[in-house]
This record gives sequence, C-alpha cells and structure tokens, in this order.
Amino acid sequence: PDVVTVWIALDDMVDELGPLVYVKGSHRWGDGRVGSAGTFFQRDGGVSLLKSAAEREGIANFEEEVEFVSTSGLAAGGLSIHDGRTWHGSGGNCSDCKPRRGVGLHFVPAEVKFTEEAVKSKLWGRYLHNANDDEQNPSLPTAACDIELSEEDFPIV
Repeated sequence: PDVVTVWIALDDMVDELGPLVYVKGSHRWGDGRVGSAGTFFQRDGGVSLLKSAAEREGIANFEEEVEFVSTSGLAAGGLSIHDGRTWHGSGGNCSDCKPRRGVGLHFVPAEVKFTEEAVKSKLWGRYLHNANDDEQNPSLPTAACDIELSEEDFPIV
C-alpha cells in the first residue's frame, strides 16, 4: 500500500461519538476515486460517492454486498490499522459533553512524491504551499511531484 494508517483511540469509542467506520475490502477497489473524506458521510448524501465507487467495482447490490466495520466499542488506548486506500469516515459527535479524540499515524514509503491533486487537499496542501525555496524566483511554481518530503514533517523511520 501507499499509505498505512494506525489510528489510536484516546477516548472510548461509543456510537454517540461517531466512531470511525471502514468499508471492508474497499482497499482492493480501483483508484478511480472522486470526492474527499470530508464528503464521505455528510448528511446531504455523501454516501453517493461510495455507492458510485462500488458500482465501478461491479458491486450491483450495495446494501447487501458492502459491509461496514465500526470502531464502536474500541477502548481508549486501542488501535486500528488500515490501508490508506480503504474507504473510511465517521459521523458527527452527537454527545453534549464527551470528546472524540484519536491520534493518526500515517506511514508512507520514503520515495513517495506528491501529486498535483495534493495541492488542493486540506490535509496535504499545507506541506506544498510555500515549498519553493528559490529565493531568486519566489513566484516560480514548483511541480508537486518535484517537492521532496521534509524529514522534519515526515521523518523516515
């Protein structure tokens, strides 16, 4: 896989917190993804992105063939590990007073390069903006694929 994520729960994951949910086997689906995790579980029908991806994989009956796996019941300190290509997301936290906290560790190959789509990403874009160190031509754009991952932000382990 290109990315492996280890997610560590800092709070007990119960249904009202909107625990992380995975789509079993979706890491084997093709790369024709559209949208983002931010639209995956939204009330306005974000699940349509998931249904579309399932259809492209030849899954005819979404309700019967797609299986969701929830981290509900995961105790604080527990962890889940998933391939970065796995469709995943979470609902909103419906608790009036309980937080939903966790730490995500993302492992990527040392030779990985950013894509042009990463520039638009809320998660990865901040590592690409102002990445051009050419002091003589600061406005000269740098292709995302030419930007090396900073060891300060992405230590090699």
